Amino acid sequence: MSVSAGFDARRFKAMERAGFNRIAARYAEGAHLRADLAAALLDAAELAPGQHVLDLASGPGLLARDAAARVTPGGWVLASDIAEGMLAEGARRAAVEDRTEALAFTAADAEHLCLPDASFDRVLAGLALFMSPHPPLALAEMRRVLRPGGRIALSVWGPREAVPLLACAQDCIARLLPPPKVARPSVFRFGDAATLTAALTEAGFSDVRIAPCPFRCHFPDADSYWQAFLDLAGGAAEALSRLPGATQDALRAAVAADLESHRSADGGYAVDALALVASARA
Repeated sequence: MSVSAGFDARRFKAMERAGFNRIAARYAEGAHLRADLAAALLDAAELAPGQHVLDLASGPGLLARDAAARVTPGGWVLASDIAEGMLAEGARRAAVEDRTEALAFTAADAEHLCLPDASFDRVLAGLALFMSPHPPLALAEMRRVLRPGGRIALSVWGPREAVPLLACAQDCIARLLPPPKVARPSVFRFGDAATLTAALTEAGFSDVRIAPCPFRCHFPDADSYWQAFLDLAGGAAEALSRLPGATQDALRAAVAADLESHRSADGGYAVDALALVASARA
């Protein structure tokens, strides 16, 4: 799980922050594509009224809002993210929908949380651990802020071959663009259940439970798929946005061609994904 030699964690985090700030509204609008995964994570967390919950890499707070509904009355949720634009979007949406009860937002780096020890009953991290430059640090922080016996619940992408939702676009990018000077951490690095179990166990967690969560996303056209990929890509989306227009057009065309194998009977596209949902006790 180590990063490549020459990897600059600060620069990586700055790019992720810029990328997710750029796509904050669109990320929230695409949440319906991952609704089944969000529900599976919340179920795995075994939430109950009265609990205090920390949601890491919360983005626009959609998971946090649903968690808040499960821990009231008496409980509350703190939504945290490195991208303050994401949090602002989440706070705006929560206010518009009158869902601010038991919900607060704060900017935070999951590897360096400015929060007291043993202050939460649950920690959530949806599609987040693989983005940490130093996963052991993030897991150690999760365990530190959990009360004894508290639980984490997190989701990660499965193995690459089981996630064409991402791999289709990534393959086109790898084919058309030169390799990066310093490789980014792979979003599939915890896609094997044994690897994820080992990371949680080494961080001091016990009673590790992991379950697969397959889901399928439907897109009316190739441009919708490409936009959905960008809306998930964070720092990669930020880098792609800086490419010349002709290069961006070539990428879209390549993606459209590769997507043909996912053509559905209605003329659109049905693209599969697999995530792993894990929970463990501190």
